[in-house]
Amino acid sequence: MAQFDLTSRMISSLDRQLVFPLLEFLSTKNVYKAEDALRAKVELLSNTGMVDYTGELYKQLHGVDELPAEFEVKRKEIIEKLVDSEEKTKHIREVIENPEVVGSLRQDKMQNMRILHDNYQCTPEMVLELYKYGQLQYSCGNYGGSADILLHFSILSTDPELTLSAMWGKLASEILLGNWEVAYEDMLKLKDTIDKTHFALPSEQLQQRVWLLHWSMFVFFNHPKGRDGIVDTFMLPQYISTIQNACPWILRYLTAAIVTNRRRRNMMQELVKIIEQVTYMYRDPVTEFIEALYVDFDFDRAAQKLEQCESVLDNDFFLTPAVDDFVENARFYFAEVYCRIHKHIDLVGLTKRLNMKQEEGEKWIVKLIRDTRMDAKVDFKANTIVMNPSYNPVYQQVIERTKALVFRSQVLNGAIDKRGSAAARGDDKKPEQQRQRRGQQRPGRRHADNAVAVQ
Repeated sequence: MAQFDLTSRMISSLDRQLVFPLLEFLSTKNVYKAEDALRAKVELLSNTGMVDYTGELYKQLHGVDELPAEFEVKRKEIIEKLVDSEEKTKHIREVIENPEVVGSLRQDKMQNMRILHDNYQCTPEMVLELYKYGQLQYSCGNYGGSADILLHFSILSTDPELTLSAMWGKLASEILLGNWEVAYEDMLKLKDTIDKTHFALPSEQLQQRVWLLHWSMFVFFNHPKGRDGIVDTFMLPQYISTIQNACPWILRYLTAAIVTNRRRRNMMQELVKIIEQVTYMYRDPVTEFIEALYVDFDFDRAAQKLEQCESVLDNDFFLTPAVDDFVENARFYFAEVYCRIHKHIDLVGLTKRLNMKQEEGEKWIVKLIRDTRMDAKVDFKANTIVMNPSYNPVYQQVIERTKALVFRSQVLNGAIDKRGSAAARGDDKKPEQQRQRRGQQRPGRRHADNAVAVQ
């Protein structure tokens, strides 16, 4: 399954500490060698403030009981930074944690800073130290403290770049804490900020959207409304463009979200178009299943890819909880398309393609026909399904296709009538206008006649 693992592609768009849960998951699935996975964890956390935990992993990797001296030196440095930053932010933290102060703050950040400066002697430098303290808390793994501090900073800061950075830190903290309701709200705020911010270069906004696509999957695949949210967000034109240009592997997750959510089955045709456009850049069993089923109508290949999908999803950090839902709904789409194309269907053959046991498959197909109200009959003696396709009569097809023509004809008739009325009004006024013009020309003519008479 290592060939279908997307962790290596996603690492560049995730924070270090957000990558760690992915590595932990891969370790449990034995996708890579245990030693390689452990080494990756040590390298991943080596640049964070989680010195003690990194030291434990180092001992496991190298099989030693004592750590190198550099670990103790780094630990002392981190503690000194924490103490120093805590002291520098003590006053402003006491101020902003006061309910009276919180009640006096307004939407205008400049006004808030004036209030804090005039009444509580808080300076912009103190606000900046608050940001650094929140970063340090996050680096050390204190996500609860980091989320609170970065929230206060984003409320007070007048620097748009640092405010955006604080919003990213707040979102990461809530994700690692598992506060999915708060993380969902933070993600929506971050999305609105990215869409409304005018970046110096278009590539900066593209990069922000790439990060949001990757980070949001932690939220979407854990929040109760996530399967609707991921479709609503990822199918927006700006994010479809981002996927196509920067991270086509995200199509795996968009495809899984649409397949597992039958309420969004109306998005399937649009998804098929996107997969066709990106297939030369990225493909895996999940996208190939849709391509084989809806583009090539290759049911043998679709059945093969569906069988692979179960293993691929089971070894994917985000999709492993959705394996059963995906397989169930994928079978539904498979059987639906298969029954539309064939008139006589062999139950045994269809059951094998769905990778189900004979008895289980027959019950599932009968239930599908009953639930979807297909016009079909099941012949258990011959082990076949006879479809009764309903075709609209020719005259009904003509009526359906000419509905728009009737409407357009009415519009054209109305436009012609308006032009005719306007032309008629113009003809009534024309003789009067001609008489007025003649009256204006007569004095000149009389003058010319008199001049000739005199001569």
